[in-house]
Amino acid sequence: MSEKGLTNISLKKINKSKVYQYIYRKKTTSKLQIVQELQMGLSTVSQNLNLLEQEGLIEKNGFFESTGGRKANALQIVSDFKISIGIGILKGMFHITAVDLYGNAFYTDTIPLPYSNTPDYYKQVTDAVKEFISSRQYDNDKVLGISIATQGITSPNHTTVLYGDIMNSTGMKLDDFSRYLPYPCYLEHDSKSAAFLELWNHPELDSAVIILLNRNLGGGIITNHQIHQGISMHSGTLEHICINPDGPLCYCGSRGCLETYCSANALEQAAGIPAKEFFPLLREKRSPQIIQIWKDFLNHLAFAMKNLNLVIDAPIILSGYLAPYFTEEDIEYLTEHLHTAAPFILNKTQILVGTNGQYTPAIGAALHYVEKFIQSI
Repeated sequence: MSEKGLTNISLKKINKSKVYQYIYRKKTTSKLQIVQELQMGLSTVSQNLNLLEQEGLIEKNGFFESTGGRKANALQIVSDFKISIGIGILKGMFHITAVDLYGNAFYTDTIPLPYSNTPDYYKQVTDAVKEFISSRQYDNDKVLGISIATQGITSPNHTTVLYGDIMNSTGMKLDDFSRYLPYPCYLEHDSKSAAFLELWNHPELDSAVIILLNRNLGGGIITNHQIHQGISMHSGTLEHICINPDGPLCYCGSRGCLETYCSANALEQAAGIPAKEFFPLLREKRSPQIIQIWKDFLNHLAFAMKNLNLVIDAPIILSGYLAPYFTEEDIEYLTEHLHTAAPFILNKTQILVGTNGQYTPAIGAALHYVEKFIQSI
């Protein structure tokens, strides 16, 4: 093939990608808007729209209001052209979620199953995934891949858990799951997956600190619009910041880790009831004991946030299982206590709250293959 031929093929792919990416970002647009914004010729845009529509990647969905001539077609991507599946592995259960090309979770499920490093466990998890896919009668090529978010720090190549003290899962391998699945598979630390979801939901943020308020605490750091992994992959493990050297014993062997004060497990242990029962009682404001337990939780969280903000001057995102329970009053309380004897102010608008609850890591994991697909067009 000639050099000119290669150049023409490359140019066509670039133009096709530009048109698709533009429609993806705008969500709804018209042919004229694409021509004007991308400064492409009308014939080039028309050719690429026809190609994308023939491939099933975009569709016409209604019309724009007329400005004097014919109504323009409203163009959108086909958001369910492909799907991605995320699995969230926890000590006593696992979550399954499926997302479309915008990262919207259209399916979530929680399946009680204590973790064990056995072939039977991995087969039960993957069988549940295959059952979901077959129940929806999806073709295999519709599924981009399966991403597993687990409570453990993964190797740089995302094939092995290097540190898994919570579930005693050190040594868990991607192959433990992938051998049973006919799809691409990916393994990630659940906290990093949560951070990826929050970055996806807040693309305007260049930097941020994510506090994952799950049953076990976790965290992630975003710098330069990327998840910071660190030399040994443990950047963001803020759960092991010591806030009281004489405090409770943590599963890591140290005392007074933030994990022992601000995880959902710690809150439920202090209250003696599940979180789903704790918060309705809290909002009734009838139990001084419940109110004090929550104040203690928020005080420890504010202390950690104040110190984290000194290290990384960026917004803080409260994410995970407990995040949807937070109210405006809670954020006001945190802000007030953040500023106690603090040299710098963290504005209330810089405290963000995630909305995906316990499914946050699983959804964030699923986005791995969504991003790869969008970038591949």
